Amino acid sequence: MPDSKLKVAVLFGGTSEEREVSIASGAQVIQALRSAGHHVLAVETSRGLLSDEDEVRLLSAKVDEAPPASDALAVLRSAETSLIRTPALADVDVVFLALHGGTGEDGTVQAMLDLAGMAYTGSGHLASAIAMDKDMSKRLFVAAGVATPRWHMVPCPPETVTRDLGYPLVVKPNRQGSTVGLSIVRSPDALDAAIQHAARFDREVMLEQFIAGRELTVGVLGDQALAVGEILIEPQAVFDYRAKYQPGAVREIFPADLPDAITAAAQDAALRVHRALKLDGYSRTDFRLDAQGRLWCLEVNSLPGMTATSLLPQSAAASGVSFAELCERICRAGIARRRG
Repeated sequence: MPDSKLKVAVLFGGTSEEREVSIASGAQVIQALRSAGHHVLAVETSRGLLSDEDEVRLLSAKVDEAPPASDALAVLRSAETSLIRTPALADVDVVFLALHGGTGEDGTVQAMLDLAGMAYTGSGHLASAIAMDKDMSKRLFVAAGVATPRWHMVPCPPETVTRDLGYPLVVKPNRQGSTVGLSIVRSPDALDAAIQHAARFDREVMLEQFIAGRELTVGVLGDQALAVGEILIEPQAVFDYRAKYQPGAVREIFPADLPDAITAAAQDAALRVHRALKLDGYSRTDFRLDAQGRLWCLEVNSLPGMTATSLLPQSAAASGVSFAELCERICRAGIARRRG
């Protein structure tokens, strides 16, 4: 790996419901890149380049049990649009996108950076937008030959829901991450309330067949599938926001205790998903493994969580890639993509 040192702006915060998760990712990415000797700027989307005091105060916060309230996020949004023009980003080698959800993951920030001619980590604006759109993603999963639970978009006649999806089923916003706004509906009389809840976070709502089974996840780095991990939850449960970000809420095992054939199939499916959506640099794909041993692709994350204990870094560590090396390889891949 090249030993030249980089000037990196780590962009974090954002104004989506995943803001606190982004801050947690940003804090650990900054620490990892600095430990490797790189010059790192901490840039929060609504404040710009942080002073040393602001950096310590903001990056020491922990992820709460619930996403930030919508009114608190609204206060931050007006300051976000001028960010790319800030002098702090003028001479950096690469912008590390430690953003999750919202405009940071849906291709909007990526498109602005493309217009500014700047290198950044992760996928381009089109791939980012497609990965954020669960309906579009699932269409490409099917085209790539990767099984995914059946789904319909709201509105959908009740009889069609019962016939095609059955109960229990999953109701979720079409363009959200971290299971924000997601519900498991176990009877028809609870469906409308779950749809209304999901609609608070996105005007498009998806209804999806519920697959009971083991929760698996596979990271991709470059064009290599990393170790398969398992999140230990109850077969009829869901890996929700609290379980993802509160210490001790669930157990995660890397590598997962699986037959070699299942491991290989999950890694192959993750690579096919990564390529089908034209993702770049890195990604993480989540699966359910049912009682019959069949894998079902739930979703792909174009900017997965990047704390040292997040799922992608654990997948990398089990494949022999340290967290600091992972962050640096992601940076250098972004620079290489920009150079074409």
